[in-house]
Amino acid sequence: MVRSKLPPKQPQGLPTRQQVLDFIAQSAEPAGKREIAKAFGVKGAEKIALKALLKDMAEEGLIDGNRSAFHAMGGVPKVTVLRIVEIDEGDVYAVPDTWQPDDASPPPRLRIVEPRGRARTREAALKPGDRVLARTEEAGSGWVAHPMKKLALREEQLLGVIELDGTGKGWLAPVDKRVRNSVPVSDLGGAEAGQLVLAEPAGKSPRAGMKVTAVLGDPLAPRAFSLIAIHKHGIPFSFAPEAVAEAERAARLPLSEDKREDLRALPIVAIDPADARDHDDAIWAEPDGAGGYRAVVAIADVSFYVRPGGQLDRDARKRGNSVYFPDRVVPMLPEVLSADVCSLKSGQTRAAMACHMTIDAQGRITDWRFTRALVNIAEVIAYEEAQRRIDAGEAAPHLVHLWEAWRLLEKARDARDPLALELPERRVVLDEQGRIAEVAVRERLDAHRVVEDFMIAANVAAAKALEAKVAPVVYRIHEPPSREKLVALKDYLATFGRKLALGQVITPSLFNRMLKDVTDEAEKALVMEAVLRSQTQAYYGPRNAGHFGLSLGSYAHFTSPIRRYSDLLVHRALVDAYGLEQPRPQADVPPTSGLADRDRADLTRVSEAISVAERRAMEAERETIDRYVAAWLSARVGEVFDTRITGVQKFGLFATIVGLGGDGLVPISTLGAERFAYDEKAQRLVGEQSGEQFAIGMMLKLRLAEANPLTGALKFEPVDVEEGVRRIERRGGRMEARPKKQGNYMAGKRGRPGNIRHQGKRR
Repeated sequence: MVRSKLPPKQPQGLPTRQQVLDFIAQSAEPAGKREIAKAFGVKGAEKIALKALLKDMAEEGLIDGNRSAFHAMGGVPKVTVLRIVEIDEGDVYAVPDTWQPDDASPPPRLRIVEPRGRARTREAALKPGDRVLARTEEAGSGWVAHPMKKLALREEQLLGVIELDGTGKGWLAPVDKRVRNSVPVSDLGGAEAGQLVLAEPAGKSPRAGMKVTAVLGDPLAPRAFSLIAIHKHGIPFSFAPEAVAEAERAARLPLSEDKREDLRALPIVAIDPADARDHDDAIWAEPDGAGGYRAVVAIADVSFYVRPGGQLDRDARKRGNSVYFPDRVVPMLPEVLSADVCSLKSGQTRAAMACHMTIDAQGRITDWRFTRALVNIAEVIAYEEAQRRIDAGEAAPHLVHLWEAWRLLEKARDARDPLALELPERRVVLDEQGRIAEVAVRERLDAHRVVEDFMIAANVAAAKALEAKVAPVVYRIHEPPSREKLVALKDYLATFGRKLALGQVITPSLFNRMLKDVTDEAEKALVMEAVLRSQTQAYYGPRNAGHFGLSLGSYAHFTSPIRRYSDLLVHRALVDAYGLEQPRPQADVPPTSGLADRDRADLTRVSEAISVAERRAMEAERETIDRYVAAWLSARVGEVFDTRITGVQKFGLFATIVGLGGDGLVPISTLGAERFAYDEKAQRLVGEQSGEQFAIGMMLKLRLAEANPLTGALKFEPVDVEEGVRRIERRGGRMEARPKKQGNYMAGKRGRPGNIRHQGKRR
């Protein structure tokens, strides 16, 4: 019998943390409280102290709280706290958060293995700087880690504004609207009052306060709101020097006329927003003489310039997409490509990926082919100007042909009946100094629908073209609503007499018919909100599950490769599938423009990464718009607005200003002196005495009580606040009630009178 090696003799008495860790590392068997107590001779009252020590170490992630041991390789506990340091090509890497080895060796890098599929979508996307409690394991000569939970916000870096109290002590007012209270700052790091900073805990104890790690400047300066979102969400905003250099080399690549279809004679037009800096797509159509149309959708040939394997490609993968703020764009590609060489500018020869389509008289796409081409855009037209020319009868024939071809595509779209939810989009207009000039709901024109339907047709053609070659496809997937959400929708609709039979096939047409049957506008808003809440979130993936919202069996994003990495992958797959590779370039850039071997073998990893990047961008863009709207409204606090209830929770209502889209909270404490019961199925609050109801879709006149530009938070209260009902005070203050009457007297403030000083001993 072989005996396991015993750990060396330990010093007697209550051990230190390091002694506990050393003992566990040297122990051949799992070491729990009993083994540690025996090894160190801990007895009596010291056992209570040892138990508390081990509990603290478990909470900090140094041990797992049960019978933990380090791995055989040593150095990393089986359960520990990790800090995310890098996201590279969809892989997330972390290091131990507390790494203090005796030999000053660098911390090991662990690859984070995140849950896949729907389990992953329930968790917030990890970004550099995040801290997670993770289970670790050895994998060959390295390490992998499985996140158990993302640590609470108070343990992460905080973005906020420095405030100084009367004694000169620093406080951090967080810009996250979920955090209501300021946090003490123990180390200002040179920051001054009013400056926007990044800070992190100065120590493990909450009493240690925060230390400033970066000073970002004036939080209310032009372009600061987007800067807040960029730092909060960890969006990469600077390119590696190697990526910029590679982009400049790629921008000088010559275009080979004999290897591309020459479409420069076609009057192709790009219809885009008036302020667009990059132009991914352009369109052309002409009658085919048989009641249909021949059409070309020309898309920037980004795959020719951004090739797999280079630093430029790695930086683009990390970004996943461009992020659009009112005051700036964080592009997926360096400006020399995104705003210049790749952009389809008028009057300049550009490389394009051309999708040729045949549209029949019913608007169906009966044939398609893909080529690499040379194009010379006839004109870049703003949506509003294109619409004006059509409405005024001033449009050139090629523009008229686009509208006529679109009418056929519209006919086919109506036949398949995609989900029709009217969702207003807010638009923030800034002046030349970066100040807010206007906040309005974006107008929806036929010109927008023309471009949208041509792009959808080309996206479908790309997916089907790749399927025809049994080639890898990055699909844009929108799954049908889950049964759980459908049951919740059914229960909700039943509260006002509408039925949803779950035994039938659930299609977009079913929801559209439901909306058409509602004639009352207030009720239609209720149903539309409920249908929207029942929908799943779209994502990217290599296994097709269709696009429920568009009512399409196969759908891929192909039309925006300047701003979406998913589209670039589809372009590369088309290059491989249809033999569109160009001659090997002479410049110092990767040789090929098709899919990388690792992507061709498995698209799941990069598909998940760009899905996460898309959600990150959407959150950052939405939060920035919220901050601009709050800044716009901050001068109108106290005004009364027409609002519509968009959400109901047990703690209050969420309401949106009609025609503007500013979303805010109405705390339940402001609704009345009575208690309100929360009816989750009906999504409403009901007064227990009066029976007064507040439900999604109701219109209310509300007073704007708070508009905080730093957090984007709005708060509303009823116009007439009853006596004894708490009013809203500014963020950081207290909710104070008017004195309530108790019997014949007014109830006063409880506790020691303010003029009586505490005489106890100072500790």
